[in-house]
Amino acid sequence: MSSVTPQELKQEFLRSKIGIAGISILVILVATSIIAMVLIPVETFQEWNNPGNWISYPKVAIPIWMNFFLVDKIPEHKILENPNIQTESQGEVSVTSHKFGVNFDYDDFPNDFIYEFSSEYSGSPLLQMSVLRPDGVKLELLSTSLPYSNSKTIHSERIFSTDESIKKNLFLQSKQFEFSLKGLSSEDIVFSKIQQNEPLKGNYVFVIDLYGVNSVNQISESKLIIGGKAFGVMGTDELRRDLAIGLLWGTPLALFIGLVVAIASVIMGLLYGVYAGFKGKKTDEMMMRFNDVIYALPALPFLIILSVTISNSIFLMVGFLMIFGWVGIAKVARSMSLQIKTRGYVDAANMMGQKNSKIILKHILPQLLPYAFASIAISVPAAITTEAGLSFLGLGDPSFPTWGQILHDANTFGAAARGLWWWIMPPGVMIAITGLAFVFIGNALDAIVNPKLKR
Repeated sequence: MSSVTPQELKQEFLRSKIGIAGISILVILVATSIIAMVLIPVETFQEWNNPGNWISYPKVAIPIWMNFFLVDKIPEHKILENPNIQTESQGEVSVTSHKFGVNFDYDDFPNDFIYEFSSEYSGSPLLQMSVLRPDGVKLELLSTSLPYSNSKTIHSERIFSTDESIKKNLFLQSKQFEFSLKGLSSEDIVFSKIQQNEPLKGNYVFVIDLYGVNSVNQISESKLIIGGKAFGVMGTDELRRDLAIGLLWGTPLALFIGLVVAIASVIMGLLYGVYAGFKGKKTDEMMMRFNDVIYALPALPFLIILSVTISNSIFLMVGFLMIFGWVGIAKVARSMSLQIKTRGYVDAANMMGQKNSKIILKHILPQLLPYAFASIAISVPAAITTEAGLSFLGLGDPSFPTWGQILHDANTFGAAARGLWWWIMPPGVMIAITGLAFVFIGNALDAIVNPKLKR
């Protein structure tokens, strides 16, 4: 290893194409992390493993951009939350109407449709639901009274297309269709052509009317869900979670794990190795024997045992990775310290009576900074892949949507056997890209610090 000043290191690094490529990828990853933390609510991150938080999303839906490559367009899952609201009063009767416009342009029927709402009312108002189709046909879907209440109350409910009342009402209107509706689901009937059982493309308007007597009733948190088989940029998993959110949140988590473990391990290893080499004799011998003991421990099996017996907390995992990450760096730092302490300026500092700590911090450690930067960069991928490996084995922290945890869930639900590639490939690619960025940076730095590698 040659002695390179930080300024020379910077100049040489900027001439390295592989180093610039690594920095470019890292900048993109950091930007992705910032976007995830700023744009995605923290509640979404905290509720990653709460099934109730994802109930409105579809199960194992493909990414929506796949429709560009398919001959028959797959229905997209749509969540409509901004209806057109109208309120009218005629004498004692008031009516609140919520209208949802849906542009349906697909070659298959939707999975279902769901209407979610909360209503504030008194008495027992009448709720009616209907749909106006692109061909001008109006179908009455539901007519029901909400639970009676003497005073103002708030009632929340989900109305599913599988409701027997909806299906019964549609069969009562079967005269408008020129084919048998027997065996068809409610969504198949609503989105079917009059002449034959094929999807009718065009604009649909779902209308929800709430009628009240002697009171003004309100519908709040009104939401219409048209169940589809395609959703989001990265699709969904078996638990209906949006995989794009998991991938985005996994980026800052991966960088946090990798950088914290790498930086802490390198600092610990440098200080330990430099002090051992500088002191020499019995101190050096004793410290290196302890180093050998830690170095001999098999890291991954030991981490598995610790995760099973103590805790699988991600912070505890980071601590364990630090414990096993510093030993190799300490050995190299010791050998470099043994060389540097024989130089004239170190002898001069000793003769002037400077303290050992000052000599180490002022004269030895600065010489090791280029090596430290290279070691940090090379250590990051190891920490990320170790965490991913433990999570894939089911020993990670399930409360955090790390890439390894996403792969573990994919393996648990048999994603590979079912051909759910969008659940497997993206987290694997993200792990590879992140590791590649730091490998590029580390190799560029190592080539500068080590002239033999440079040649």
